[in-house]
Amino acid sequence: MNLLIKSATIVDKNSALHFQKKDILVENGVITSISNHIENNDYQVIDLPNLHLSRGWFDSCVSFGEPGFEERETLKNGLDTCKKSGFTSVISTPNTNPVADQSTIIEYIKNYSNLHIVDVHPMGALTENSDSQHIAELYDMQSKGAVVFGDYKKCVADANLFKIALQYAKTIDAIIQVYPNDKNLSQDAQMHEGIISTSLGLKGLPKMAEIIQLQKDIELLKYTKSKLHICHISTAESVDIIKTAKQEGLDISCSVPLANLVYTDEKLTGFDSKFKVLPPLREQQDIDALRIGLSDGTIDMVTTDHNPLNIELKKTEFENAEFGSIGLESAFGILNSIFSLEDSIEFLTKGKSRFNIKDHKIEENERANFTLFNPDVEWIFEENDIQSKSKNAIFLGEKHVGKVYGIVNNTNFYVSE
Repeated sequence: MNLLIKSATIVDKNSALHFQKKDILVENGVITSISNHIENNDYQVIDLPNLHLSRGWFDSCVSFGEPGFEERETLKNGLDTCKKSGFTSVISTPNTNPVADQSTIIEYIKNYSNLHIVDVHPMGALTENSDSQHIAELYDMQSKGAVVFGDYKKCVADANLFKIALQYAKTIDAIIQVYPNDKNLSQDAQMHEGIISTSLGLKGLPKMAEIIQLQKDIELLKYTKSKLHICHISTAESVDIIKTAKQEGLDISCSVPLANLVYTDEKLTGFDSKFKVLPPLREQQDIDALRIGLSDGTIDMVTTDHNPLNIELKKTEFENAEFGSIGLESAFGILNSIFSLEDSIEFLTKGKSRFNIKDHKIEENERANFTLFNPDVEWIFEENDIQSKSKNAIFLGEKHVGKVYGIVNNTNFYVSE
């Protein structure tokens, strides 16, 4: 692929080219020239209004239905959604059917992604069938491309089993991912425990379910001196706990779901199941702490926690509805509406190195891997904007600031019409 990108404003805090407008020449998937003006009549030209460009966006937690739940999402449509939303690489979660706890499933996902413009890095299940009984074949899955191991939206309640998993992961230089939620304290919970849950008569999920499990996991991390990624923190207390753990020198990272940076539990007063997510929407003090933690580096990355669900799992009585929302399509527009453009792009590009995924710079002789966008377009996210096969979108009806044009990745590119 030979490509000439015209008059693109580069957005990258860590680059000397930050906020400079440049022409970029890509030949055979490699950036061969970055200059104020490049002419080449033989190459495909991308010249778009108010064009901005950054390193390729990354999401550390994206669910695809396939294999097994193709009615929710297929790999093809899921990856098409990624590219249209500006993501050049994602980590796929193991909540498939069967659960991605074997090397054959990891290989299937990896082989499929090799045929697509978006790079998929599979997460392997930590335990067999994600049931917290027996450790899965981590080494075999790692050899086929798994970059991290965790049971989607589950913690390992058995402390000894989790200790052994951390110790084994250390021998193969692997990273374990956990979701901090004590299942005994959160059983049958419908939303955040607080004034709103009491007024609605719904069983609440207390903050301490997250806090206690997080503290427990960190103590085991101290003992094993392994690597741990905490997926989906949602409370102010968790931010403080993570900050202390990092100050103590532990090899720990964490992410926050996009929805928990935006909404409080007040959104649930209308019993609208699109706001039923896990971790649950908390309180304003938590949002404030999470935003500060993200800005000061305590929180390492934002995830959309994109989780397509078929309609009968969401359009039902609130207490019977499943937790989860799609989010890829809204990532940029929502982040860019609450943070500066510089910070929004930083949050969308952070996290790859934690999982040993190559983060390509916007420099000559580097592999082409970037996202194209217009940061100033304001629009309302409506159902016809949803690219996902499932329509369970928490941000439906919200104003978004900024739209994606497309992506360039190696020898392939996509630009929306």
